[in-house]
Amino acid sequence: MSDLLPKIPLRFRPCLVDALHGYDAKKFFADFNAGLTVGFVALPLAMAFAIASGVTPQAGLITAIVAGFLISALGGSRYQIGGPTGAFVPILAAIVLKYDTSNLLLCTFMAGIVLFLLGLAGLGTVIKYIPYPVTMGFTSGIAVIIFTGEIKDFLGMPIAKLAPDFLGKMKQYVTELPHVNLAALAIGAGVVLVMLLWPAKWQRRVPGSIVGLVIATIIVNTGWWRAHPGLNVDTIRSVFGSIPRGFPAPHLPELHWSSIVQMIGPALTVAILGAIESLLSAVVADGLTNDRHDSNQELMAQGIANLCSPLFGGIAATGAIARTGTNIRFGAVSPVAGLIHALTLLVILLAAGPLADGIPLCALAGILLVVSFKMGEWHEFARLRRLPRSDALVFLSVFALTVLTDLSKAVGVGIVMAALLFIKRVSETTEVTALDESHPASGTRPVWADDSWPEGVYLFRVQGAFFFGTADLLETSLRRAGAELRVMILLCEDVFSIDATGLNALESLLERLHLHHRHLILCKVSRQPLQALQQSGFVDELGRDNLVPTVDAALERAKGLL
Repeated sequence: MSDLLPKIPLRFRPCLVDALHGYDAKKFFADFNAGLTVGFVALPLAMAFAIASGVTPQAGLITAIVAGFLISALGGSRYQIGGPTGAFVPILAAIVLKYDTSNLLLCTFMAGIVLFLLGLAGLGTVIKYIPYPVTMGFTSGIAVIIFTGEIKDFLGMPIAKLAPDFLGKMKQYVTELPHVNLAALAIGAGVVLVMLLWPAKWQRRVPGSIVGLVIATIIVNTGWWRAHPGLNVDTIRSVFGSIPRGFPAPHLPELHWSSIVQMIGPALTVAILGAIESLLSAVVADGLTNDRHDSNQELMAQGIANLCSPLFGGIAATGAIARTGTNIRFGAVSPVAGLIHALTLLVILLAAGPLADGIPLCALAGILLVVSFKMGEWHEFARLRRLPRSDALVFLSVFALTVLTDLSKAVGVGIVMAALLFIKRVSETTEVTALDESHPASGTRPVWADDSWPEGVYLFRVQGAFFFGTADLLETSLRRAGAELRVMILLCEDVFSIDATGLNALESLLERLHLHHRHLILCKVSRQPLQALQQSGFVDELGRDNLVPTVDAALERAKGLL
């Protein structure tokens, strides 16, 4: 059974260590250009995702600075950019609404511990294999939640407290349609148009989101605009107050046993979602650069980042696919670009924080509307008819649960469905077949139909994984053999794995055979199943003489049992 357990990695080696070998001025200037650009791209996103999560814009900036720096410094990817992302918005907003901000910090701290342990246990490679329909269902569902959550600010609706659920939000929006702020709508729509129409060749130098945000902020803060009360729109200053200058001192989240117990479920959800999002982002970066990341190192870095972020008032962070892609497009060559991205945001917070006070919320909402629209895997809905029915069902179920319930349920059900889908597909590869008389030659008559084969001895070959479904296959084989069976030989050379369910199936089979004074012989058992059988005590129960290395040895043993 030891092969079933993950091996603990013996080293902690950030990608930055290797990337600095041979590092020169040319590489630094490439990283500096990329990091500076990504820093400006991350500025509105960090604040927008924080506001959408129910916390202050400063919390988003702190997260991008602290977590972004640590993810680049300690991570397993050369190009990963970390910070607050849209994937966390639904779950963080729900935690703030239900438990308050102090518990959100505790939840993030606990999630950091889980993420670090996942990496330490070597589970990074396992998480990467969560099925595509599950991750795409999450992604598309989260995109819908972000989109619907930003309609309030985009339209300037006077809703004091937005409903936490999708249907509740829709009901509020319909009720408040007569109270749309046309000025906010115009500003938000203007930002969306700038982002959509900004030429691609200019996008590489100055992102459209920054241009739209700057124009919107200048317009809203001009004397003429302020002189017309009918044009008033909400800004960061009017809703959250001024962004404080300086960097907060670290402090531990409030630790109460009742709160810790309460946050176990949300923390696991944040950790699992963060692991999926981070490794998905790292895989995308590998595809864009022909590089290869270290999954376990990346998870350990994500864990440390989420441990440290709440110490300064930050929220949960993960690898950001869009910002990572921007980092690569602007020429980054090492994790130094991610460090410069974080330092750029730090300089903005310390020196230019008050200038961000006048940013209109409808402009940030417009940016998130575009981000969420691009985030969704909408083309997958058109492909549903061409997907296997089970994959389509998983995709739609995860998508619907993400949108209509809370993300904790969607993550839990999604992981379970992924596991069941994997088990189903692996079990479909498992076969128990009767061998012909000349194995490994290819006759057509079963071995027991030939006069040279002892009467009552039946030989079956088991192929694939020995677990779910195998018990039914063995039962079918027994029924096929009929009452004449005296000795059953299982050829197991093609069994590559066995788990507790498979062991239970073998034990049940042995009990049924012994009940009718019949015998079981296992032949050519490979390494992993053999270790599992020995550790479980099944070999002693079976009898060591009934565990043989060849078919001929099995035949001789069978003759001795007749």
